[in-house]
Amino acid sequence: MKRAFLFVLDSVGIGGARDAEAFGDAGSNTVGHILERANAGQADKDGLREGPLDLPHLASLGLFHALEAASGHPMAAAMKPAGVTGFWGACDEVSNGKDTPSGHWEMAGVPVRFDWGYFPDEIPCFPRDLLDSIYEEAGLEGSLGNKHASGTEIIKELGEEHMKTDMPIFYTSADSVFQIACHEESFGLQRLYDLCEIVRGHVDALNIGRVIARPFLGTAADNFERTGNRRDYSVLPPAPTLLDRLNDDGGRVLAVGKIGDIFAHQGITKLRKATGNPALFEATLAAMDEAGDRDLVFTNFVDFDMLYGHRRNVPGYAAALEEFDRLLPEAIAKLQPGDLMIITADHGCDPTWRGTDHTRERIPIIGFGPGMAAKGVGVRATYADIGETIAEHLGLQPGKDGTSFLTDIAPHA
Repeated sequence: MKRAFLFVLDSVGIGGARDAEAFGDAGSNTVGHILERANAGQADKDGLREGPLDLPHLASLGLFHALEAASGHPMAAAMKPAGVTGFWGACDEVSNGKDTPSGHWEMAGVPVRFDWGYFPDEIPCFPRDLLDSIYEEAGLEGSLGNKHASGTEIIKELGEEHMKTDMPIFYTSADSVFQIACHEESFGLQRLYDLCEIVRGHVDALNIGRVIARPFLGTAADNFERTGNRRDYSVLPPAPTLLDRLNDDGGRVLAVGKIGDIFAHQGITKLRKATGNPALFEATLAAMDEAGDRDLVFTNFVDFDMLYGHRRNVPGYAAALEEFDRLLPEAIAKLQPGDLMIITADHGCDPTWRGTDHTRERIPIIGFGPGMAAKGVGVRATYADIGETIAEHLGLQPGKDGTSFLTDIAPHA
């Protein structure tokens, strides 16, 4: 029996991207800079965590070997254990953007070679004719925000006015997104979802990657909190992905977290939703128990990016990495002969970097499977190499992009 498990640690980049300078990100390094801060005692906070970064299980799979290969970080060598049990490497991205859909689609064999549409960093950021068409179809009198903003800050700023006026909060970021924040109770969750579907239809012509529902609860600015009922409305990938290919060939894709939203629910056999990395991990373990021959379990662990990267929270990010590391042995224990597990990322979001945007970085390849070789697979030219490795492992024909590294790591007959 052959199964595959692909875990995306959202935004856990390892620096060194060949084109980082073109994105204004030369020198960014999510794992490297968290490592520096933590080992210098600058990532301790209120009992959340303290001391040097402690990732023994990720290290044993080759995380710090991958960090050294990707960016030559000077602290990586000292963090490498004497022996490793996994394979390791890194990937450059060839997609035009450093956003979530681009990273995941390229990983699944479909690089994004076109340019997404973006909204300008000015107030208002949304075109008047776009807003008017949305208002007319949705029966709205207007909206609030209409600017680039942090999701947590804009609900603190405008949440009370939103509840009084019943006007949704529209905002965006440096990504190709149209985000809508509404109170789950006063505005209504289903009404928010319906509004997002309306907006999705109006931004297609602008080539906007995602419309995101950002529901929240609370009674006042000091206690508003976003809930786990986020929903992303993505455009379809421009070509069949690894997920489609596997489904068409008789395998199954068991998706966990926001994977379904990222792929516009195309190629998904079964979806498990959960809120927070620990709950996502539990849902992943359940999916691993369900997985059969030629199945792929595909999980996105979003907290690294959403809660800590964008908010530039180094202690929180370090603690989240350590929490995942503590949980990891539970997943490894479920691996059977013929299984392949790959842990990677989709972009960077260096919490020490300027601004709040993603950062253009290489992503790690670390993984394990019973009998798999513990060795390096190099710095790969595209994320698509990950998808092609999984495709070969599950018996699929090669795709158009990417080169499998399975031969380098597969057990010898």
